[in-house]
Amino acid sequence: MNSASTDTSRISVSAHYTGYIWYKHGLSAKGFVTNAGRFANATLAPVNALLRMLAGADIDIFLLQRHSVIDNQVRQLIEEQGVTQIVELACGLSPRGYRLKREYPQLRYIEGDLPGMADRKRRLLEQVGLQDGHEVCECNILNADGPESIQALLDKLDPEQPTLIITEGLVNYFELDQIREVWSRMASGLKTFPKGWYITDLYPDFADHPSYRYVKFAQKLVGVFTRGGWPLHYPSDEAIRNGFQGDGFNEVDVLDPASFYGKLKHLPEVKIQTLVRIIQAGVSR
Repeated sequence: MNSASTDTSRISVSAHYTGYIWYKHGLSAKGFVTNAGRFANATLAPVNALLRMLAGADIDIFLLQRHSVIDNQVRQLIEEQGVTQIVELACGLSPRGYRLKREYPQLRYIEGDLPGMADRKRRLLEQVGLQDGHEVCECNILNADGPESIQALLDKLDPEQPTLIITEGLVNYFELDQIREVWSRMASGLKTFPKGWYITDLYPDFADHPSYRYVKFAQKLVGVFTRGGWPLHYPSDEAIRNGFQGDGFNEVDVLDPASFYGKLKHLPEVKIQTLVRIIQAGVSR
């Protein structure tokens, strides 16, 4: 696939906003905050207030739900499955690598992003304290091969260690057919390790969701904010599971953040049905 087929640079626009949200809620260091993030937070404040009034939840809540559950699943894989190598793609201003390397210094952690964001993230981590075994590399997930492909990052790792790929806030920027090609390459690449997992968030197209009209509003809002589309994927949990199995993953768990209520520190609870799913998909040799 030619990387020119989609302008992936637009995704970095939302990275500044999410980077500020993590810091705002005590999940990040001050060095991860940018002026663009502060501006986006202020700009979206009236929208968030309206969503809280109409739907009982706002954009920040959905972001915190996905972030908290992903973190929980990653920790489980490290502690229970022996994952020692993590690749976080389209890392943006995510503080996850910064936090996890302090909790689990034995990890090999590679962050990948487009050249501009990768350079910014590398300099940021150097300022807050970049640890051994933590690096930032240039990567375009749409590149099927070459030095900036996902496989190039996987090739840097020990093929005998359990390995995890993470994406957050990424997959709904692409049409389903396009991102499924990426998922298939991930599954194939992870099969070179004794065990491999992929964790991502996904916003499904649940037309029968009681807050579906607000989902569609948020979809349009994100599209305007990032100057492009934001398609929803799959009409049900079963369709999600079948789709990932069709992409080459053997075991697929579709997780609803509501099932973690009362269990995770930074997971906000809302009365409405949740709007996001966390996918944990595994492969083995």
